[in-house]
Amino acid sequence: MNFSDYQKGTASVWGGETELFPEGAVTPPIVNSVTYGYKDLDEWHNVATGKAEGYIYSRNTNPTVHVLEEKIKALEGAEAATSFATGMGAISNTLFALLTSGKRVVSLKDTYGGTSKLFLDFLPDYQVNVTLCDTTDFEQLEAEIAKGCDVLYLETPTNPTLKVVDIERLAAAAHKVNAVVVVDSTFATPVNQNPLKLGADLVVHSATKFLCGHSDAMGGLLCGNRELVKKVFQFREINGASIHPEAAYMIARGMKTLELRIERQNASALKIAHFLESHPKVSSVFYPGLESHPGHSIAKRQMSGFGGILSFSLEGGYEQVKSFLPKLKLVHLAASLGSVSTIAGPPRTTSHVELTEEQRKLLGIPESLIRYSVGIENVEDLIADLDQALAAL
Repeated sequence: MNFSDYQKGTASVWGGETELFPEGAVTPPIVNSVTYGYKDLDEWHNVATGKAEGYIYSRNTNPTVHVLEEKIKALEGAEAATSFATGMGAISNTLFALLTSGKRVVSLKDTYGGTSKLFLDFLPDYQVNVTLCDTTDFEQLEAEIAKGCDVLYLETPTNPTLKVVDIERLAAAAHKVNAVVVVDSTFATPVNQNPLKLGADLVVHSATKFLCGHSDAMGGLLCGNRELVKKVFQFREINGASIHPEAAYMIARGMKTLELRIERQNASALKIAHFLESHPKVSSVFYPGLESHPGHSIAKRQMSGFGGILSFSLEGGYEQVKSFLPKLKLVHLAASLGSVSTIAGPPRTTSHVELTEEQRKLLGIPESLIRYSVGIENVEDLIADLDQALAAL
């Protein structure tokens, strides 16, 4: 069923679930079976070789996992999708499937810490040429792309500094040299941004975050061009980074309320960003919904909402961060994001814990920065909580 004529809230509920399940069930079953039996060898062979639909082995495909993949296809308007055990599984499998020795990837200095680690340490060890550009210097990015590249890897908004990248402009430049454009859209979610409509070839999500929404299941998703997804899937099925059916079920269930949660988090994050921007003990606020944000005009053009994540720096540096965060009452000081409950922490213990302080500085991430993932609590309570913690400094 094509969901292009339906709104995101409808697609997130019905994607992958338009037919009744076994015994007339209206809820997808968790199929824990590792393997699937056949009485007819010809049928078995046709399924095994991809000539017929079906399941052979759950490392490759699984009925419960299929529901999850159909949901992200519906939400992103993609031709195909595949899944992974974690968000980093999605990112690393995609990059290693598309990049081999001698190939070149152009990306940003502002990517998630695990992704940065791939660019700084792992890919160069495999003789992949890596060029990281200033994230919002689009002319520099275009110049590097024009020199020739095989993959353009973007992340927008970026983690944790919330910089905004012009997907349409850079995708056009990449396609001139036949590069594959991959966009990490985890912070935006399919509710706020659809990179495929802006020219991207592939979209990656850490499904652990907003898609799941409850911090209780891990997974990664990739969707987009059918042939490219197939190439990554073939790498993943041998590499073995398969999502467990129970995790797939929990993420798919969480996605049913995605639009409701994101609408609330969009509105709350904007109010909190305005509050923090006017507070004398806050030196800077990073949120694309603010008119003062350097990428605000691009965000307005390519996003329908500005997301549930913001970051801000305190006057006084990291010592103030250490004093401030424990004073918050309505927050988990933890390393994830995108949950129904508010989560906060500095990059040195969250998004970029894998990197050294020198590497974080090189990437333009101040030690005084706090990443604040807004939950679905009442926004007035969250603002009051921030206010009392700031007042105590």
